[in-house]
Amino acid sequence: MTLPPSHDTDAAIAGARAAADRVSGRGVLTVQRRARRGRGGAKARLALIAAVNGAILLAAALLGVGLFGGVAAIMVMLAATLAIAFAPATPVPTPERLARSELKALPAQTARWLDAQRPALPAPALAVVDRIEQRLDTLGVQLAALDEGSPAAADMRRLIGEQLPDFVRDYARVPPDLRRTARGGRTPDQQLVEGLGVIERELAATSEQLAQGDLDALATKRRYLEIKYEAE
Repeated sequence: MTLPPSHDTDAAIAGARAAADRVSGRGVLTVQRRARRGRGGAKARLALIAAVNGAILLAAALLGVGLFGGVAAIMVMLAATLAIAFAPATPVPTPERLARSELKALPAQTARWLDAQRPALPAPALAVVDRIEQRLDTLGVQLAALDEGSPAAADMRRLIGEQLPDFVRDYARVPPDLRRTARGGRTPDQQLVEGLGVIERELAATSEQLAQGDLDALATKRRYLEIKYEAE
């Protein structure tokens, strides 16, 4: 059996993934989160293979392909399965790489790094990590339109490219048997959760500030529409 050319296969896989996302109602941000957290794990790859192959079968059924089309669909499914199964895992960015990342790529890179730290974090911190990753997903869109030289860009680069990784690494350096021992009224576990909470709230405030212009513009246009059309 001869596999289709690589560029045709890539296009088929990309189209199948997009179709699967449209059918399931997932958006771009959800796709980014899935790819980041999967990190090439067996369960994630199996789930992606099932979704892609299901989308290919659905497309074939909707198009009503004949015998030749059915054989072609099977070949594409096989190619997609092999491509996903043997694709190399994307390496987790290092803190040094985070410090050098472009601003528009920094939220996604930081989220991938933070996600890789989950096994070393206490259970109470994971809920805060989830919220931080959600904030980073939103900021990934907002920071793409932000001037690299602006004060807000410098603040965000410092917070999520330096201070957040440094804070988590400081916690990781504490010996595990001391992380639940109180010092100054707080255990290292508690200090981690509280510090991550501060970072999450700062990300939320920054996201709201960046969105303020769009919110004001939306409100202005709504008032314009009310005055123009409802007053007539």
